[in-house]
Amino acid sequence: MLDPSVRRQRSITVGAVLSLPSMMQQRYAPTLAAGVVAASGTLGILIPPSIMLVIMADQMALSVGDLFMGAVFPGVIIGALYLIYIFVLALVKREAAPVPDGATAPYWRAVKGVLIAVLPTLGLILAVLGSIFMGITTPTEASGVGALGATLLALGYRKLTFAKLKAVLVSTFNTTACIFAIFLGATVFSYVLRELGGDELIESVVAGTGFGPNGTVIFILFIVFLLGFVLGWIEITLIVLPLMRPIVNSLGIDIPGYGVIDEPSLVWFVILVAVTLQTSFLTPPVGFALFYLKGVCPPEIGLMHIYRGIVPFVLLQLAGLALVFFWPALATWLPSVAY
Repeated sequence: MLDPSVRRQRSITVGAVLSLPSMMQQRYAPTLAAGVVAASGTLGILIPPSIMLVIMADQMALSVGDLFMGAVFPGVIIGALYLIYIFVLALVKREAAPVPDGATAPYWRAVKGVLIAVLPTLGLILAVLGSIFMGITTPTEASGVGALGATLLALGYRKLTFAKLKAVLVSTFNTTACIFAIFLGATVFSYVLRELGGDELIESVVAGTGFGPNGTVIFILFIVFLLGFVLGWIEITLIVLPLMRPIVNSLGIDIPGYGVIDEPSLVWFVILVAVTLQTSFLTPPVGFALFYLKGVCPPEIGLMHIYRGIVPFVLLQLAGLALVFFWPALATWLPSVAY
C-alpha cells in the first residue's frame, strides 16, 4: 500500500498522460477533461486499501477493518455522484463530451474481453481487502499478500525483469524512508506541543466554541479543511487528529453502532475527516492535486481550465460529506454487518 500522496500523484499523472490527450483529440471540453482526471485521482486516498485509514486507525485506537468498511459507502457514493454528473452533463451539453468519430455500440465480445483482462487485478484487490475484512491478516500482512500477488501476476504476464524489480525495491525504500522521516518529525512536534500545553489549549478552544455537538464537529472539519491546503495528511493525522479524540468523545453524539462497533462516533468522525481531506486536495488555490495535474497535462489546458473544471466535483464531494454527516449509518452500518 503506497502513501496516498504518492498514489494520488501517480493516478493523476497516469490519467493526464493517457486520458487527457485522447479526450482533447475527441474535442472534449478542457474543463470537463481536467476536472474528471483531477477528481478521480483523489478517490484513492479514501477507497480501501488506504494507508491513510491505517494510520488514522492507529492514532485513534480504532479497528482498521471498521474504517476500511466504513469508507466503502462514502467512496462509492462520491464516485457515483461523479458518474451521474458526467452522464447528465454529456446529455444536456453534448459539445462538452461529444461522441468520438467512428464510435460503435459496445458488443459482447469486447465486453467479455475487458472482463477477462481485469479479472486478475480484481482478484488481487479482493485478496488484499478480503484477508483484512475476514480477520485473516493485519494490514501490514495484507500488503505482503498484495506484493506477492503483484509479483506472481508480473511473472504470469512475463513482465518481471531484474531492472523492474530493482526499480520497485528502490521506490519502496524511498517511500518508506519519506514516511518514517515525516513520522519522526511529526512525533517530535506533537511531544513538544503536549509538553508546552498546546494540546490542552487547542482542546479548550474547540470545546469552548459553544456550537453544540454537531456544530463542534463542523468546526473541526472546517479546521481540517483549511489545514489540508498547506499540510499533508500525515501531519494532520499525527498532530491534529489525536487531539480531537477526547473532544469528540465528550460531545456525547449518539451514533448507531448496532452493538458491534466499539466506538461508532469515532469511526463516523474519522470517515468525515478523510472525506474532508480528500476535498481539500482539490480546492484552489493550494490544492495539491491541481498542481500535480498542471505539471503533466497538455499545453492547451491552462490552470484556469483546471480551476473551473474541479468546481462541480468539489461541490459533489461536499454533497457526499453532507450525506455522511446527516446519515452516519453510511459509515457504520457496513462494519456492523461485516463483523
